[in-house]
Amino acid sequence: MREVKAACQKLIEGKCQEHGWEVLKLAIQPDHVHLFVRVWPVDSAAEVVKECKGLTSFKLCNDFPHLRKLPSMWTRSYFASTAGNVSAETIERYIEAQRGI
Repeated sequence: MREVKAACQKLIEGKCQEHGWEVLKLAIQPDHVHLFVRVWPVDSAAEVVKECKGLTSFKLCNDFPHLRKLPSMWTRSYFASTAGNVSAETIERYIEAQRGI
């Protein structure tokens, strides 16, 4: 499981770097991911999610055959919000706290 998590993290960080997006915090859980990322104003949250989910689904299922047995790698749902109403530190603390769950 650690290999899948490490590979997923590397893929997400690489995709974000490719687009010039800054990963501020990333927490990967067995059944979900928390990603706090600074993106360009022209990039929508939907595009960020599509890029990250698409790449990780394709690559992880190719690299880890046991994942192909899942009905799907990701659901279509996601939650996105701007950080305008709370500080970056608050969001980072929240994501860090999720690692222990």
